[in-house]
Amino acid sequence: MIIGIPKEIKNNENRVSMTPSGAYSLIKAGHSVLVEKSAGEGSGFSDEEYLEVGAKILSKDEVFAKADLIVKVKEYLPSEYHYLRKDQLVFTYLHIAANKEFADALIASKTTSIAYETVTDNKGNLPLLTPMSQVAGRMAVQVGAWILQKANGGSGILLGGVPGVHKANVTVLGGGVVGFEAARMANGLGANVEVFELDQRRMAEIDEITNGQIHTVFSNEYNIKNSIRNADLVIGAVLVPGGKTPILVTEEMVKTMKKGSAIVDVAIDQGGCIETCDHTTSHDEPTFERYGVNHYSVANMPGAVPRTSTIALSNATLPYILKLANKGLEALKEDDGFMKGLNTYDGHYTYKAVAEALNGEYTDPFDLI
Repeated sequence: MIIGIPKEIKNNENRVSMTPSGAYSLIKAGHSVLVEKSAGEGSGFSDEEYLEVGAKILSKDEVFAKADLIVKVKEYLPSEYHYLRKDQLVFTYLHIAANKEFADALIASKTTSIAYETVTDNKGNLPLLTPMSQVAGRMAVQVGAWILQKANGGSGILLGGVPGVHKANVTVLGGGVVGFEAARMANGLGANVEVFELDQRRMAEIDEITNGQIHTVFSNEYNIKNSIRNADLVIGAVLVPGGKTPILVTEEMVKTMKKGSAIVDVAIDQGGCIETCDHTTSHDEPTFERYGVNHYSVANMPGAVPRTSTIALSNATLPYILKLANKGLEALKEDDGFMKGLNTYDGHYTYKAVAEALNGEYTDPFDLI
């Protein structure tokens, strides 16, 4: 199979979907790898490194035209929609539940698209979302601490405080990978941390892992409202696999927050869980202010640390890319968890949560392939 690695064009997206090491593994297995010129430079991988392992360096048009399988990091932008075609597989973070324009382009072109974020393993976990969730969760606290500095428009509070001074209060919405990593980082810096979660077993797990240092709270409107009022930093870490994120923090709640406090909505690429985070921001202009609260809603947070993110992502995706290259769509039929990654096929929505979010018709992929 011919695998294409385009250069990412989203604002300040310096990740690349495959390292030279990954390209080497595919080429050794008998496949061809086409890399767009300078695609890896943002992550510190030169064209020469790809050439050394046997990959070819081509233009963007050539990569999209010749590849059977396109492997990306982020969704296609409108300027790339014309590359979509029926006889090509696309494997990337799609996040189409909150991006109807891209979803419509996939359906109209009848492209076969597989989303990293909905692939599951035999335990029901999300192995291709996990590494970037770990990065985003840890980054959320770094970003929040930076926003809280007075020079950046914040209240001027240090997360961990110092002896004789109150620590910052951090509210984390969601106890999954993003939420746990954020809570652990904030706790490590000395902040008071509350994690809101619905799953009692997950709350018990967090309590046990952290020896009770991170306080877990049952997630409902009343509890969230009370926590938000006293929070210095709120981190949105809610995930509905493949679906649109529910709003947990309303505009009215944000109005009650302290002036100079901060919100980091990591869930923004799935629509966001905080009502006032009503649009995505970029690494160039990451924050905006509403009701005296500074909001951060960058949809590609891990793109700011591309070296770490690229290697972590490539480590996770390579086994799946090899399966696709070796067996095509048969690889999905042999693995129910991999099949859950299929979001669109031949003009049909094949992932239920995506279809529901977009008011589209769901078709069981096993009826199509």
